[in-house]
Amino acid sequence: MSTWVWIVIVAAVVVVLLLAAAAGMRARRRRSEMLQRRFGPEYDRTLAQTGNRTAAEEELAERKRRRDELELRPLAPAARQSFMDAWRADQAAFVDDPARAIAEADGLIQTVMKERGYPVEKFEERVSIVSVDHPLVVERYRRAHAITLTNADGNASTEQLRRAMQDYRALFVELVEEEGDPVDTSAADAPPPRAVSQRADSDVAR
Repeated sequence: MSTWVWIVIVAAVVVVLLLAAAAGMRARRRRSEMLQRRFGPEYDRTLAQTGNRTAAEEELAERKRRRDELELRPLAPAARQSFMDAWRADQAAFVDDPARAIAEADGLIQTVMKERGYPVEKFEERVSIVSVDHPLVVERYRRAHAITLTNADGNASTEQLRRAMQDYRALFVELVEEEGDPVDTSAADAPPPRAVSQRADSDVAR
């Protein structure tokens, strides 16, 4: 075989390899853009945690895969209304007993999630799945849960509890609201009233 034939063969192989590499880069770029759009600030958080884009994207893709395996369902109208009523009652109770109201809010969130088909056994698993559908509020859920744990030890201030109530509310509204079928969440959207009783802070401090 003559030299020029070998040159043509090698050139063809190089071209094929370059085209394959370019296609791979485009696919990775499209995957990155898709994950960034889907997860928003959660993408940046995961990237900062892993310190590696490939590892971060693999983790986020795995979350999406697990979420896609779930059969999530919308709330029945009666259940949705019942949960809204429970939230209003809990928010009103915040004035007299913020520590208990936060514990109730945490439990209500889990009950709504279970009703919709989310896994609720472990907090990290809940957060992982929630981050796929609700990436803009999942960090607030983490923060509220952390305050709830602090509250269980009796070390949360009333202002921390109020902030946690607001953070829980952000996720609650998204969980009970259905796209294209909005519900009246005006009561849930209102910030929890400030606990004016000094007894609340003294109870937390004990």
